[in-house]
Amino acid sequence: MHASLRPIVSLLLAVALLLVGNGLQFTLLPLRGSAEGFGSFALGVIASAYYVGFVSGCLLAPYLILRAGHIRAFAAMVAVAAAVAVGYALAPETFAWTFMRLINGFCLAGFYLVIESWLNDGASNENRGLVMSFYVAVNLAALTVGQMLVTVYPIGEGGGFMIAAMLTSLAIVPVALTRSAQPAPITIVTFRPVQLYQLAPVALVASFMVGVTNGAFWGLAPLSAAGSGLDVNGVALFMSIAVAAGALSQWPLGRLSDRVDRRLVLLALLIGAAITGILLWMVAASKPLLLVFGFLFGALALPAYSLAAAHGYDKAHGSDMVATAATILLANAIGSVVGPLAASAVMSGVGPRGLFLFTAAVHALLAGYVFYRTRVQAQTPVPEKTEFDLATTAPVGTVVQSEPLDPTDPSVAVPEDFVPPPADNDGTDVARVPEEQASREP
Repeated sequence: MHASLRPIVSLLLAVALLLVGNGLQFTLLPLRGSAEGFGSFALGVIASAYYVGFVSGCLLAPYLILRAGHIRAFAAMVAVAAAVAVGYALAPETFAWTFMRLINGFCLAGFYLVIESWLNDGASNENRGLVMSFYVAVNLAALTVGQMLVTVYPIGEGGGFMIAAMLTSLAIVPVALTRSAQPAPITIVTFRPVQLYQLAPVALVASFMVGVTNGAFWGLAPLSAAGSGLDVNGVALFMSIAVAAGALSQWPLGRLSDRVDRRLVLLALLIGAAITGILLWMVAASKPLLLVFGFLFGALALPAYSLAAAHGYDKAHGSDMVATAATILLANAIGSVVGPLAASAVMSGVGPRGLFLFTAAVHALLAGYVFYRTRVQAQTPVPEKTEFDLATTAPVGTVVQSEPLDPTDPSVAVPEDFVPPPADNDGTDVARVPEEQASREP
């Protein structure tokens, strides 16, 4: 295990630093925005802007990386993300925050693309599952820790944004100093929503609608928790518990879905999430109950994307896996754009706790659709299923599929100076390094 992870320690450290800072911003921005007098709808627009930027980054960042290379593109995007974190404190105004959140989403998509393509390229067939599982674990742990940092400084001060900026900027250091060769191929995503809907309608529809609920949760749950009577410490604990619960439940639920119809497992999660959402809407000023229901909501709602993605991979042909992954990601991201806007409109009418009334309604609607599909389409036989893979279904990153990047694949772009690697003595590929870069390696 140690030998497999040693070459990627610097990459995982960069992931941890940047995502702790980004996780802090997910909780800090709604709370600070509310303190600045931003309305629920304004905060919904700001939250949606992040996902607009993320979708744009998925489409455009590969060309930036092809032009500048992994390390330079990575350093540029992380530096911009750090500057944006400071900008929130300097310009607490709705338009400025919307623009900065969009830029932040673009930079995070580029960050994920660099890191994931780098990890895929450096891993072997034997250790790829281990490498990507550690990567996902670091993602989820960092986001959880980031929620708690909101308690370090008062919401009205700029200290929280300074911490986020410092952590984000420090993420450049381990990558800039790494001696690992940066990979050359980059996945250029293609989208096939019609084909995916024909093969696995539940995968496409559920990815979108889960994006609606989870995007609303990430963008507005801190505001809703505060409106339910929790102080800043309580809000941070609520968010951390929900994220941790989602991380802990994802793998066992995925393994269960390997043995039964994934749609039935998804249906059970959706019904449970809808009930929990109603309970969160009804409960106020009871911290223990809010935390218990927050744990249940995270455990039931957050893994739903993973099951939808796994169902889509079960139906996809081997040659279409990259396009399937990209289409599922795009559907989820578009849903994440819609979710905060729609939820904020509900919250403006019924109050902050209306967020969970909104998620309950969406989860119930999706549960009805999934139940209908189980009646009209037979389940995938167990032998034909793709075994649940945490790396390709986790609701973090997932900009590229967790497979080796083949330069001959039409979904992969290769720089002009890329030289196909020779095979080493045991028949496996050596590191993919362009000749010009290799001449500069110590």
